[in-house]
Amino acid sequence: MNALASSSRFNVNPRLSVPFLIATLGVVYGDIGTSPLYALKETFFGHHPLERTPENVFGALSLFFWSLIVVITFKYVFLIMRADNHGEGGIFALLGLLRQQGDAIHPRRVAWVTALLLLGAALLYGDGVITPAISVLSAVEGLSVATPMLEQLIVPITIGILIALFMLQRKGTDRVGRLFGPVMVLWFLSIAALAIPQIVKRPEVLAALSPLPGLSFLMDHGWSSLFVLGSVVLCVTGGEALYADMGHFGMRTIRTAWMTFVLPSLTLNYFGQGARLLDPTPIAGNNLFYSLVPQTLLVPMIALATLATIIASQALITGSFSLTQQAIALGVFPRLKIVHTNSQVEGQIYMPFINWSLLAGCVALVLGFKSSGELAAAYGIAVTGTFAITTAAFYVIARSWGWNRYVIGPVCAVLIGVD
Repeated sequence: MNALASSSRFNVNPRLSVPFLIATLGVVYGDIGTSPLYALKETFFGHHPLERTPENVFGALSLFFWSLIVVITFKYVFLIMRADNHGEGGIFALLGLLRQQGDAIHPRRVAWVTALLLLGAALLYGDGVITPAISVLSAVEGLSVATPMLEQLIVPITIGILIALFMLQRKGTDRVGRLFGPVMVLWFLSIAALAIPQIVKRPEVLAALSPLPGLSFLMDHGWSSLFVLGSVVLCVTGGEALYADMGHFGMRTIRTAWMTFVLPSLTLNYFGQGARLLDPTPIAGNNLFYSLVPQTLLVPMIALATLATIIASQALITGSFSLTQQAIALGVFPRLKIVHTNSQVEGQIYMPFINWSLLAGCVALVLGFKSSGELAAAYGIAVTGTFAITTAAFYVIARSWGWNRYVIGPVCAVLIGVD
């Protein structure tokens, strides 16, 4: 193991600062931050498109907004992140906490929760392979829209970008975050700014801030609303990365970045897209996100979106490093070389074997599936499966802390229902 400093010098709760917040945006929030490119578009122009009626628009927007509030803000940012294991988060942090409880939890319950967590870890590794492949593919596929002649180059270009991305990882989370962070700051500011004129034109769209349109939509559509929820889940992809990357930046930094910057930007953009849907004017190519962009800014925005989707891979890559480090400490993974890349923050690490294994998996997926659309179903299963397992495990650990079962039980039941 190569370390730059002894563990006594590490800080598991690093000081909050603007540069650190910017680095957090570049590592943690790329995945969830690029969801506006496709999530609402899939709802109204995907395989099971909704009709563009005001009721459907308000209902879908309400479901999107409250999914961000319930799943990301309440569940992950303010509830699940309480379960840290010496500053580390993620599936194996929960397993470590489970083992620390000793006789407080029945052995049989420990056994089945351990099995669930190992399954969740496998799904998270799957997410770590799928996310770079689907993100970069979806970005590069834009070339075929601009110039159909480049379609044959999509796979080779995607593989080249993936190789460059994984080669960057040896620089360390902090350096990668400082490189990617400013791009994501510009991305979030841009998607918020693009949405504001649309919301000003159609301020009635703000009615979807209430949960009532979403509940009414679910009641009116019955079982067919499951198709819509399959699209809604796309707006919360990356939620597990917030928890898995907690050791890289600390709970306080991740919370602050989400509440002050990421959540407002995402909300504005989704509502701007909703306002555009209320406008009866046809949407060119059914590309809802780019319908917000003035023609003069279209090319720069495509370039920025391409960079942002490449950066979206980062959260799961660094999360996989943290996941493996904890798995080794718990004795459920072989010992591997761990390189500490920051002498002040214990969780910032680089693992060569995991890095190159993820790259090999990504390349195999790109060569095997060849398009982002073909990967979408596997992506959703990996995300929602990990969400549900995390909630179930947290309930068991919360009970061992002495939390009232009549309070935390219904809360976790609702969250698992959402998952």
